[in-house]
Amino acid sequence: MARKSLIQREKKRRKLEQKYHLIRRSSKINISKASSLSEEEKKMQQKLQSLPRNSAPTRLHRRCFLTGRPRANYRDFGLSGHILREMVYACLLPGATRSSW
Repeated sequence: MARKSLIQREKKRRKLEQKYHLIRRSSKINISKASSLSEEEKKMQQKLQSLPRNSAPTRLHRRCFLTGRPRANYRDFGLSGHILREMVYACLLPGATRSSW
């Protein structure tokens, strides 16, 4: 189980990303439309840089829905590998089959 502080930090980042999503997107569009090295582009870049760092979507990290584990996550299920395996063995995930060879 991940520490609760790390899970809360990730929730805070997700909330900030949603809050500043439109501002970030419009700034990037305006930067791409502006002519290179113009004053308008510099102002837009400055506005983009003034946004909080944690509002950037690249700082988000997927975590396991049950344990909060940051590694070995499967996007389809939102679970980490060992939890997914346990649930498949317990027949809790429909359509998932165990492999044996």
